[in-house]
Amino acid sequence: MNKILLTSFLTFLIIFGANAGTDGVNELSKNKPNQVKDCFEKLNRGTFALNQGLDKVIFKPVAKAYRTLPSPVRTGTSNALINLSSLITIPNNVLQGELKTAGVNTGRFIVNTTIGILGIFDVATKMGFSEYEKEDYGQTLGVWGVGPGCYIVLPVLGPSTLRDTAGSFINVMGGDPYYNISQHGNNEYLDKSDYMLTKTLTAIDFRANNIETFDNLEKNSLDFYASVKSLYLQDRQRKIANTKPSATIEILYEGDWEEIETQ
Repeated sequence: MNKILLTSFLTFLIIFGANAGTDGVNELSKNKPNQVKDCFEKLNRGTFALNQGLDKVIFKPVAKAYRTLPSPVRTGTSNALINLSSLITIPNNVLQGELKTAGVNTGRFIVNTTIGILGIFDVATKMGFSEYEKEDYGQTLGVWGVGPGCYIVLPVLGPSTLRDTAGSFINVMGGDPYYNISQHGNNEYLDKSDYMLTKTLTAIDFRANNIETFDNLEKNSLDFYASVKSLYLQDRQRKIANTKPSATIEILYEGDWEEIETQ
C-alpha cells in the first residue's frame, strides 16, 4: 500500500514539477533562484510563523541545554550523524552517475564505522579522504531534469519545493535508508523509533551549533521569511550543480542540515 501511495504521489509531484520548470516562471535559474514561484505564500508564511514559534518554545531551549554537554560528546554525535547520512548519499551518488564519488563515500563510511567506532571519530578525513558532500533524492531528481515546482514550507521540517518534498517521500514511504549492524553481523534497517531519534538528534545538534547565526539572521533581515526562502533556493541550486559557496550557514531541511550560500 505504501508503495502504491508513494508511486502516485511521486508521479503527481514530478509531472507538476516538470511542468513548473518549463513555464518560464518556475524554472530554476542559475542566476535567479527566486524564479521558483511561491504559489502558496500565505499558507507558507503561516507555517513559517508556526515553525518559528515551535523553535522558540521547544528547539532553542533544548539546544541550549544540549550545548552544556562536553564538547567531545557533541562532536562525536555530529560525526556519527554525518556518517549515517552516507547511507542516503551513496545511492544518490550512483543514481547521479557519480560512481567514483560513491566509491570514495563508501570507503569513508566503512572506515568511520569500523575504525571510527560507528562514526563517532572522523578517521576518514584524517586519512585524507576528500571532503564529504551530502546528496539526497531531491537533488537526484533535479539532476535528472525535474523542475522544482512551487516553493513550500513544511510544518517543523521547514523550506522545501514540490520536487524536494517528493524526494523526501522516497525516504519516508519507500523505506528508511539507515542500517544497523546486528550482533550477528547482518545488516538490518533501523526501526521507525531509531530513525526518528537520529532525525531529532540531528535537529538538536544543528540548532545548538547555530543559535547565534539564526538570531543574527533574523535580526538583520527586513523579511526573515523571504531571506530563508532565497537562501534555501540558492543552496538547492548549488547542490544540484555541485558548486561551492563563498560562505555558508546551515538551516533545517527535511530533518537534515544543509549549507546555504550567503550574500
